[in-house]
Amino acid sequence: WCVTRADLEDFRRRVKESVAAGKIVPTDLDRFDAADDKIGPCIHTVNEQFIKPVTLEAGRMSWALMRHPEGLECDVFVTH
Repeated sequence: WCVTRADLEDFRRRVKESVAAGKIVPTDLDRFDAADDKIGPCIHTVNEQFIKPVTLEAGRMSWALMRHPEGLECDVFVTH
């Protein structure tokens, strides 16, 4: 499954909004500064507090599949 650059930009915007709204919060393992616009929460925090709840509500699928149910052709592969 793939995402586009626009998907990544939308994802970043949604994570920033969730941090600002207090939906993604620091933990003992990730003491990020919610006011810091350059360095935000780690991917583990984003996964637990944002990705999992959103994709669960969408039917327990991956973020990429949620964004593009028909799939996308992949030009470049990047992993975390």
